[in-house]
Amino acid sequence: MPSIRVFLADDHAVLRAGLKLLLASQEDIQVCGEASSGREAVARVAETKPDVVVMDLRMAGLDGIEATREISRLPDPPKVLVLSMYDDPEFMDRAIEAGASGYALKRDAGSELLSAIRALARGEAYLAPSLTTVVLKRLSGESDAPATPEPELSARELDVLRHLALGLTNRQIAEALGLSVKTVETYRARVIEKLGVRGRVGLVRYAIAHGLLADAK
Repeated sequence: MPSIRVFLADDHAVLRAGLKLLLASQEDIQVCGEASSGREAVARVAETKPDVVVMDLRMAGLDGIEATREISRLPDPPKVLVLSMYDDPEFMDRAIEAGASGYALKRDAGSELLSAIRALARGEAYLAPSLTTVVLKRLSGESDAPATPEPELSARELDVLRHLALGLTNRQIAEALGLSVKTVETYRARVIEKLGVRGRVGLVRYAIAHGLLADAK
């Protein structure tokens, strides 16, 4: 199966690492490059010629909107998928006006993100389903329904989750947190049960979607 060559542009190195781990689990997707700023993204995309660029909106210097605009002017430009924390239709409008072919939300950084990348690689457009709902509600004047409560994780469970999402082994986490390997395994099982996810990839998706890696050191 031909690989979809994906370029990641985000100013959080840890978040990029999480996305790379997620994408590496897919047989049909290959990360061909990354950048920490909009200006770097434009230059490196011109060199690496990916199929899809996953672009953050908020970056120092040249932001994601302007970087998308410049990438769209390249010869034979790749498709740009904006991956944002913002479900405001105005951000979506600006991204599409700049040349983006898709708009996805970081909280959907799981199957929806993978679907979005594959859709753009096929030459299709993509809009996050949850954002479609926001647009319709905005037009109709409806108010948002109460959000579903998130599972409550303890501080130690969050620590273990972050380390797992960064790709550390149980032994490495035990050494970093001063715990036994068995205790880490217990926390891992407890987190997976509370979140209702499957394995490390599910944990990575949850951590990215909820911004748990953005401020990691």
